Amino acid sequence: MRILLSGATGYVGGFILADAAAHDDEIIALSRFGRQVAGAATSLRFDLNGDMSEIPVGIDALVHCAFDHVPGRYRGGEGDDPEGFLARNVQGSLKLFEAARRVGAERIVFLSSRAVYDGHPAGTVLTEDLPLDPASLYGRAKFDVETALVALAETGLITSSLRATGIYGTSQKGGWHKWQDLFQAFEAGENIAPRIGTEVHGADLAAAVRLVLMSERSKVSGQRFNVSDLCLDRRDLLDLYATRKGIDRPLPDHSDAAMVSQMDCTRLSGLGWQPQGQDGLLRFLAELG
Repeated sequence: MRILLSGATGYVGGFILADAAAHDDEIIALSRFGRQVAGAATSLRFDLNGDMSEIPVGIDALVHCAFDHVPGRYRGGEGDDPEGFLARNVQGSLKLFEAARRVGAERIVFLSSRAVYDGHPAGTVLTEDLPLDPASLYGRAKFDVETALVALAETGLITSSLRATGIYGTSQKGGWHKWQDLFQAFEAGENIAPRIGTEVHGADLAAAVRLVLMSERSKVSGQRFNVSDLCLDRRDLLDLYATRKGIDRPLPDHSDAAMVSQMDCTRLSGLGWQPQGQDGLLRFLAELG
């Protein structure tokens, strides 16, 4: 399969590239820097607010992971430019969809977020059919793009949106991961605040992307899919980490699991998705050494 991948140099892009390499797919990488991306056949400079005329013909599918935001922030990622934030991420995405369609793409997979559910009370079971009115501009931008993709599905494209929760793991040995600062602070003996949330390994998200790309139209087109695996308490995570590292540090208090809004992934599981669960978390921690 010849896949156009936006956000190829980002965190999620690394997992998509690794999965593509394992399945002998050809990746056309789009990134802000335009430098050659390891694992990609071709790399092109790309801006959600820029010209998209250089995208080559003969694309089978687009996987859209790029998102323009203030560094280090998704919710609140608009900074002091909410109008520009929405224009780049919503209108820019629609421009990319049309450009991909012009060069032959028949499928589009969009990386959305659990942020579309912002505004529902804590403890809500999150299903894809819940009514939505996102409380953050980040969630609003993702939801608006999802809505546009549903409309595009009615014109013949095969479109899907993946509502991913927090993503952990590394796509390559020694790569960056989301808990680096947390583990360093814990080892240094700093006071760690309690927290609990939902997580999915990046490789499991990449597997979900592949599933929707390979599934028949009737099962995926115009659909949204929740992508989540573990409900993980920071205390439990640090306890596992401390045990593997052989260190003795105070652990944060447990958080209230009843306050977590768990994502129901029945729809994605129906396609055959099987995330790694606790075993994947333990393998990740073991890989850290």
